[in-house]
Amino acid sequence: MPLPKVLILNQPFVNDTGGGITLSNLFSGWDKDKLAVACLGYVLTPHIDPTVCNNYYQLGDEERKWIFPFNILSRTYKSGPIKFTDTSKKNIVEEVSKSKTRVGFLNTYLNPFLEFTGLSQIITRTTLSPKFKRWLDEYSPDVIYLQCSTRESILFCIEVLKYLKKPSVFHMMDDWPMLIGIKGFFGSYWKNRIDKEFKELLNLADTHLSICDYMAEAYKIRYGIDFVTFHNPIDIDFWQKGQKKQYALNGTPKLMYAGRIGLGIDDSLKTVAKAIEKINTELQMNIQFIIQSIAAPSWINNYSVVVHKNFVPYSQLPFEFGSVDFLILPYDFSPESLAYIKYSMPTKASEYMASGTPIIIYAPQETALVDYAQRNKWATLVTDQAENKLVEGLKKIILDDNYRRKLAEIATNVAIERHDIRTVGKDFQKILSETARKN
Repeated sequence: MPLPKVLILNQPFVNDTGGGITLSNLFSGWDKDKLAVACLGYVLTPHIDPTVCNNYYQLGDEERKWIFPFNILSRTYKSGPIKFTDTSKKNIVEEVSKSKTRVGFLNTYLNPFLEFTGLSQIITRTTLSPKFKRWLDEYSPDVIYLQCSTRESILFCIEVLKYLKKPSVFHMMDDWPMLIGIKGFFGSYWKNRIDKEFKELLNLADTHLSICDYMAEAYKIRYGIDFVTFHNPIDIDFWQKGQKKQYALNGTPKLMYAGRIGLGIDDSLKTVAKAIEKINTELQMNIQFIIQSIAAPSWINNYSVVVHKNFVPYSQLPFEFGSVDFLILPYDFSPESLAYIKYSMPTKASEYMASGTPIIIYAPQETALVDYAQRNKWATLVTDQAENKLVEGLKKIILDDNYRRKLAEIATNVAIERHDIRTVGKDFQKILSETARKN
């Protein structure tokens, strides 16, 4: 049966974000001519993968309007269809043209002010321009797939759904609505208003997807709607290329974290470094804590065990993950962060599981990640932020070869059963095809 034509809103096919990687994997094998994306210009980066989809509409100055005087600081993006050559961009402001002074001012002063005052909810609005409507009509999708992460994106999706009157699939990646109203003036007002608008969008959508079972269960209670779980699927054959097979530790065992650094997560990473230093002293070992990130953390020289590595090409990740002795998934333990990550699932979780390398999760108990690992027993769990608890958890996995092997075996089996792109891809194709037939 032929697959439906899909219009994707707000999320491009990029290989440097969790949402982009998940999107690329879910639509793997789809007919390229049956995919089109409409999203804001600032999210169209050099990391676009044109091999999956090369039909984009850049929502620019004809669709997105800023209120005065903030329009003075806005960047101009040209509205209209765009094409990509490899990963180069046309009709997009080049990254090198960004003003560091402008970006620094926005991040340091303006954005916090807008968030605190609530103005961030009203200074921009994306609507349907005549040019965009013509593009929508010409493409004429069978089904709409959408993601949202802001009030602006909610209102935009509602407009598109009402205009096209086509079946739609909504996919929730994390619980960002819970962050609304935490800080600033009129917090409760915006929380209630956006909750109402979000529920309107959910009622318009025909099918609802979640990023994990924990979210689906919570959203059934919160919104009274059934959500079907679709997390990042992976190519098992690709990950088996570098899959770990040996579990005996050599003279310099390596524990790796791969991901972002900075505010929030740095506190947990420092605790990991302290715990490794303590274990090295107590057990007379020489364990290294490898942080793979864009740049080395500013505090790296404070810990003798920390080694920075740059990111490697995605094609090398199976060998990179399979070459170390342990992989760790740490979370920020702050209450504000927990509100955001509680129902999220890291994109790299399924990749870690398929690598064959034993996994340590250092995260609050009330998170989807811990819930998933606890249900299926595929990782060592440390749910207490205290350094001594992390030391205990690390010692358990460091000192027991059989335990490490068993964890890795369970993780790889769960990855095959629940995250194999061949199985998940077929299920995803089925659910979008069934939704399209509701037209």
